Amino acid sequence: MKINDVQTKTVPNQNVSLSIGKRIKPTKVLLHVVLIIGSFLMVAPFLWTVSSSLKDMSQIFLIPPKWLPDPVTFQNYPNSLTAMPFDVAYFNSFYITLIVVVLNLLTCSMAAYAFAKIRFRGSNLLFILFLATMMIPKQVTMVPLYIIMDNLGWIDTHLSLIVPSGLFNAFGVFLLRQFIKGIPNELEEAAVIDGANPLRIYWSVILPLIRPALAAFGIFAFMGIWNGFLEPLIYLTSPEKFTVPLLLNTFKGLYFTDWSLMMAGTTISVIPVILVYIFAQRQIIEGIALTGSKS
Repeated sequence: MKINDVQTKTVPNQNVSLSIGKRIKPTKVLLHVVLIIGSFLMVAPFLWTVSSSLKDMSQIFLIPPKWLPDPVTFQNYPNSLTAMPFDVAYFNSFYITLIVVVLNLLTCSMAAYAFAKIRFRGSNLLFILFLATMMIPKQVTMVPLYIIMDNLGWIDTHLSLIVPSGLFNAFGVFLLRQFIKGIPNELEEAAVIDGANPLRIYWSVILPLIRPALAAFGIFAFMGIWNGFLEPLIYLTSPEKFTVPLLLNTFKGLYFTDWSLMMAGTTISVIPVILVYIFAQRQIIEGIALTGSKS
């Protein structure tokens, strides 16, 4: 009986080991290796930035490079905060980004609802033209936008950063439209029977159902506006109105650049984006997955 018991206990273990061996394929191992290498290549610049922020100037451009600072210089962080008015730049970036994100969520969701659910003559052609703007590089529209901002008297004001970016975002309209198209028309018809107008349907029916897509798009918009450098560089001239990316550029001098302080300031400026992604990565994945599954 004991021999039989041993056999009955060892046979399942052998089957499990064989099944595990069959499941592990060389192609999957190779794929994981490639993904790990690719992930390291993506993270390496950020790791180098953090490492450089803890070095003094003599260590940054050593050949061969040293990843680990020796000695570690934590003083770069308080020095970078006191060298430039980071508190003002952080406030400017936060409130500009917040306003633009809210405007983007509102205007893009309304336009997406109109393109997805409201039928009118030329809607498909208008949507194609709307998407075609995504193919136009920003460099092409810089001069016309600057002339418009100058005529409006918005040069060296935050309105030049808020209004154009907040009222128009073709990517956001496309993303939200694909999600709204998957919402059953029966829900809209039931709301119409209850006496709801299109604005009421949009606010009470559509918006609650597209929260994952709104969250994903809001995070993308936040990262884009927070990291924006070209528009502030063109429109802003007063240091007290600078955003964080533009303020970091002031560490760069004509004859000398304090790379240690710049790397420390860059690391500090990335913290809000990292926190937003960490706490909202589930919404990003869910929003993109659900949007891609819509027809």
